[in-house]
Amino acid sequence: MNLRVFETEQEAATTCAARIAEAVRHTPELVLGLCTGRSPLNVYRGLAELAAQGKLDLSRATTFNVDEFLGLPPEDGGSFRAYMDRHLFRHVNLSTERIHFLDGCAPDAEAECARYDAKVAQAGGLDLLLLGVGPNGHIAFNEPGEVLTAMSHRTRLSRETRLSHVQPFGDDPSRVPMSALTVGMAAMLQARKVVVLAFGVNKAAAVTGMVHGPITTRCPASFLQLHRDVEVWLDTGAASGLHGRRLEEARSRKD
Repeated sequence: MNLRVFETEQEAATTCAARIAEAVRHTPELVLGLCTGRSPLNVYRGLAELAAQGKLDLSRATTFNVDEFLGLPPEDGGSFRAYMDRHLFRHVNLSTERIHFLDGCAPDAEAECARYDAKVAQAGGLDLLLLGVGPNGHIAFNEPGEVLTAMSHRTRLSRETRLSHVQPFGDDPSRVPMSALTVGMAAMLQARKVVVLAFGVNKAAAVTGMVHGPITTRCPASFLQLHRDVEVWLDTGAASGLHGRRLEEARSRKD
């Protein structure tokens, strides 16, 4: 893992957005895997600003979001599709037909997951995958447990994960769906490049487990240690549990 530690979340997000824009300029047909939640918000704002300045052209890019709440239609304000529309899609020139999402209202969840995996494979896999990491170490909606699932699947969300998503549901935990559809570990580990975002001291334990801990299903993010090309973008709070030479190197790595 290549660690980058910044003084502030905004500094990290602005730099990360510029790096993503650079990757798209280099490969206009880039296949992007995208996440939602608190961590990527400022990155998406940065990408929207670059697009407004004429410095980002996503017209030939393709996107696959990594998860969606079960039972929510795209137009529901709490859906991840609505989140992406608000924070990125309506601000950039992505073609609608190049935007891909798991359908949380599909009548057959297993068939929908198989369809999605086939679409990712048809696109040639993910070139650049943007991920957050949950306080409990989940990536996408692959929650800690006895086992992890390779392919896209239906998953039951932990109480901790549901509480972290209350804001679009009027801060009412009872309104947050109990389950979701998510890509599995295979699509993430097979992505050509992974960028992980984590900000705030509440992410420190998960980041420490991801970087220093054993590879364990109790911290799904720890499996990223097996990936050949991972960048971890942190602020000082999220990095507060890290130690050793790699942390010192990361503090000076701002490129």
